[in-house]
Amino acid sequence: MRKLIACLGIMLITSTASIAATVPENIQKYVKNDFPKTTFRFDGVVILPDGTVYLPLFPAKILNPESITLKQTYPAGKKLSEKPNVIVFNNDFVLLKVLTDTNGNKTIYKMANPPLEVRNGLLPQDMLVPKGLVIPENLKSIVGNLEIKTVNDPGIRVESSKPVVTQLSGSTLKTLAQIPQLKNKNFYVSSPYSKNIQVLNLGAKTPEYSLAQTNVPIDMKAFDDKFLLVSAYEKPSVDVISLADDQIIKQIYTKTQPDEILIDKNKNIAYISSSEDSSIYTVNLETMTLSKQIKITGMCEKLTLSGDGTKLFYYDKKTRDIWAIELDNNYLLKEIGKFPNVSKIGFTNNKVYVTSRTKNRLAIIDYQTIGLIAEIEICEKPIDMLAFNDKLFILGAGDNSIQILNTKTDQITDSIYLNTNGFSTKIYRIEGTNIALITDTKASLYTVFDLGMNKVIKSVPIDVPASAIVVTEKVKKINK
Repeated sequence: MRKLIACLGIMLITSTASIAATVPENIQKYVKNDFPKTTFRFDGVVILPDGTVYLPLFPAKILNPESITLKQTYPAGKKLSEKPNVIVFNNDFVLLKVLTDTNGNKTIYKMANPPLEVRNGLLPQDMLVPKGLVIPENLKSIVGNLEIKTVNDPGIRVESSKPVVTQLSGSTLKTLAQIPQLKNKNFYVSSPYSKNIQVLNLGAKTPEYSLAQTNVPIDMKAFDDKFLLVSAYEKPSVDVISLADDQIIKQIYTKTQPDEILIDKNKNIAYISSSEDSSIYTVNLETMTLSKQIKITGMCEKLTLSGDGTKLFYYDKKTRDIWAIELDNNYLLKEIGKFPNVSKIGFTNNKVYVTSRTKNRLAIIDYQTIGLIAEIEICEKPIDMLAFNDKLFILGAGDNSIQILNTKTDQITDSIYLNTNGFSTKIYRIEGTNIALITDTKASLYTVFDLGMNKVIKSVPIDVPASAIVVTEKVKKINK
């Protein structure tokens, strides 16, 4: 039995940056009575299901009436369901509808004599303002110190040539849209050869447009199909990109360069590693703020979260030790053992699976006893693993293959060759489906793989080799 080691320390993070104002819960409840799928973004922006945008005005003091009602609307006498231009509630909270003027500029309702609740209100001071928003002169006071981007501000969206949808030759599929799990999806692709994140339509070779970044991305993850979290080299922050705006809505700063990002969608938490600082940070995804800094042993990489969200695993690249953090046990550190050149850590059925990239081997360890169950030879240069339905899919970069291991018997049951003549890097499951995408940094393509049928559906060529790929539902744009 290896020794158990208590975590070196947990620090609560107090952000020095301004915190985004949150729309009061009673206002949220009132709005959702008419528009149940309304999005209340963490920066305060309110987005109705049809894409209608309201900006919140916070009074100096929010009143606390027994129940929320409409105090006043412009035009007068409108119901909330009619989406009036200005909504004043009986707690003095105000919603301003974003309109488009005759010149195509974003603006808000112009009133000759704005009511006191509007004149004295203030927009959230770290809100992402719709690009080119024009504020009437008699309401300039609501802006405060908020920066408003001009129409000419290019933002981070970079237009590309028209995307080319490639014919899937040698397949009965004419388009990937014939795969139900891939309909109405956007593909966000990062490359080791570019700072920009490419945005591709389904099956397209050429990106529709790109999201410009100042540094080459390390990792990126999507949350709630609305936001993209991106870490990058030589940058001490994680960018939060709003997919509805194609804008960086917030930067979450850490003490040193953040590396890998994991999302626990059940708890609305992101785990962000920083090898340089021997830390794993937790981020509250509802507010996009740092909540904890978990100080750990060693220089962490190959971060893995257990399916139930109770354990984090990492590899110390300096000592070659493998560690588990028991998140529901006061962040207890548990030493798993040593293994050379670890490329991936997996966890399923209370067993830890560890691949060695240079030794082409897989170690299987009982989590409770830390006893070695087996060590077997696997595919050449194992680079990534994915657990799904009592199967472990092991991706080999050397021979571009996928080996499938039955996690009940711990026996290899199948080997499937991708035939891409490239160098595979990652295997990503599209959430809620049996479809996985396999990226390749040598060949300019990604491979669509059926995890249920254990077969390659098709390899899809793209303009730039991918190091990471994120798939989301298509998002209705609000600044178009």
